[in-house]
Amino acid sequence: MADLEQRYRALSRQFHPDYFYNAPAAERRASLEQSSYLNDAYRALKNPVTRIEYLLQLEGVTPKSAADAAKQVPPSLLEEVFALNEELDEVRDMRAAGAPADQLRARLERARMPIDAKRAAHEEDLQELSTRWDAAAGGGASDEERRAILQSLRERFLERNYITNLLAGIERELSL
Repeated sequence: MADLEQRYRALSRQFHPDYFYNAPAAERRASLEQSSYLNDAYRALKNPVTRIEYLLQLEGVTPKSAADAAKQVPPSLLEEVFALNEELDEVRDMRAAGAPADQLRARLERARMPIDAKRAAHEEDLQELSTRWDAAAGGGASDEERRAILQSLRERFLERNYITNLLAGIERELSL
């Protein structure tokens, strides 16, 4: 991250539109465009999640479709999804039967706990894999090592997206 910050600042000074205020219109436009691209790239690379997503796209290992992505979710996570969906159905039934809001909220909060724990574990895994990728990419690792790290990053990233969707479903129920 320190290297990213340093390179961003150097390129920002090189392309910043303030340095082109007396330049011809074409150069000012080019400066604005380069500065915009630079800012977009910096935001994408600074955020760990968007950085991984970009890396997977760059390396050509993103899923081709939603069905392909669904195949990547491990069975243990699918079991939790099944259990969560059953819990959400029961909460909806309780809501329809007139159960008190605090009782529904408490049940949803309990249902969220294991999903939150999974998310935290995945965030740690993604951070560790990102660090391994940086070392492999900068240290001349073999293609096989790089592919293995990319595959692990891809799997964890897909699982993370799935978990995020599960948590969003819980939040929707909490907001009703």
